[in-house]
Amino acid sequence: MPASFPISSGLALETKRVILRPLQPSDQPAFLQLAQEDESMWEYFSLNLADAAQLQRWMDIAGEEKQKNIRRPFTIIDKASGHITGSSSLGNISVYDKRAEIGWSWLGRQWRSTGINREAKFAMMCYAFEQLHFERIEFKTDVLNIRARKGLQHVGGKEEGVLRSHMQMWNNRRRSSVYYSVLKEEWPVLRTTIFAGQQLLQP
Repeated sequence: MPASFPISSGLALETKRVILRPLQPSDQPAFLQLAQEDESMWEYFSLNLADAAQLQRWMDIAGEEKQKNIRRPFTIIDKASGHITGSSSLGNISVYDKRAEIGWSWLGRQWRSTGINREAKFAMMCYAFEQLHFERIEFKTDVLNIRARKGLQHVGGKEEGVLRSHMQMWNNRRRSSVYYSVLKEEWPVLRTTIFAGQQLLQP
């Protein structure tokens, strides 16, 4: 790893409720079980992780992008139970431009609407803004995914625009993506409002 790259390959983040640790090949069985609980959620995802081959491809891509220092893929652990709940990543990392994307995010059915998604996004945003001193965090989702769009608004994301016919989906649909962002100067207000009381424990 180049000395100038500031993010350790072993980076783990922790709040009072969740641990984000590096994604490991051994997570595959737990991921597959979660992914198959509700196959409808992959309608808006670029790959169908309920299919073992596509899940493996998704994990392989995550590993390749980690090696290239453009992504840090995490496995999300619920601290109370010790269970794997899903995954998210800090990706499209550009140290020079001081920006990154939070995405590749999904949770098993029982873990949705429990606050885990917010905790995970807080941990990554807090790390990016307060330790890496990045200027921008961005998010993207399928323009048709109303649930995800509301979720990004609820963590402070500001809608920027739509990239038409942006991505090829596993079911041969062409996805248009809508982008959201949070800027460094917006973070202090979010830290004391939306994320009031939350704390990054690690690193």
